[in-house]
Amino acid sequence: MTPLPLLSEPEPPRGVAHPVAPGIRRLVAANAGAMTYHGTNTYLIDGAGGLTVLDPGPDAAAHVAAILAAAGDAPITRIFLTHGHADHIGALPALRAATGAAVFAAREGLADGARIGGWTALATPGHAPDHLCFARDDGVLCSGDHVMSFASTVVIPPEGSMAAYLASLRRLLARDGDALFLPGHGPPLRDPRGFTAALLAHRLAREAEIRAALTAGPLSVAQLVTQLYRQLDPRLRRAAEASVTAHLGKLEAEGEAVRDGATWRRAVPRTR
Repeated sequence: MTPLPLLSEPEPPRGVAHPVAPGIRRLVAANAGAMTYHGTNTYLIDGAGGLTVLDPGPDAAAHVAAILAAAGDAPITRIFLTHGHADHIGALPALRAATGAAVFAAREGLADGARIGGWTALATPGHAPDHLCFARDDGVLCSGDHVMSFASTVVIPPEGSMAAYLASLRRLLARDGDALFLPGHGPPLRDPRGFTAALLAHRLAREAEIRAALTAGPLSVAQLVTQLYRQLDPRLRRAAEASVTAHLGKLEAEGEAVRDGATWRRAVPRTR
């Protein structure tokens, strides 16, 4: 498989918000890890009447304090949530209590296509069923964990859906005018279309590998991971197994794979 054009960056200073786009600053939480890179990105967005915070981040008092300090005298009036995973919303109760800000998220009833303060909510399920991206008219799109810059996105069933994830990637590729993605983890993506296309191709290639492997005979998820992921960081094995399981679920729904206990095999084509 062709490697993804992943990005890296030095560890950012903690507790400091840096500009990443006009009117937008990034504050990186101190929750570094194999799945979160240097930490969750919290974005502070200038707007008429106050600031919007996109993804408050993990439940950490120091991070909440850093958000409030970065806001300064500007009131925080809105909170946007890309999805409900703990590393993105853990700080929500504390920030909401400190600011009284209104929360906008799928879990709060925010609909696909809704407009709030110059931003459009885009339903992009797959990584999580409630995942939203937020697009600004000038070409900035906050992509959450749907498209990250440091790694491919993990899809963990049953909450995650590979079929939905691929459809959501295609939705972003069908859009015109997106020039910069601000992801939930990692540095900004300044070639978002190229990266998203590569991510879709990567997922389709992995699906083709799984299909081919099952043609040779039944295999368990663990055996598929060992066979297909040649130089896997041991810390990411569970994530790889989750993604393979998500691909298998998609193939099963499409009539191309069958589960036999702990193993999977290619479905036998129906004859007429």
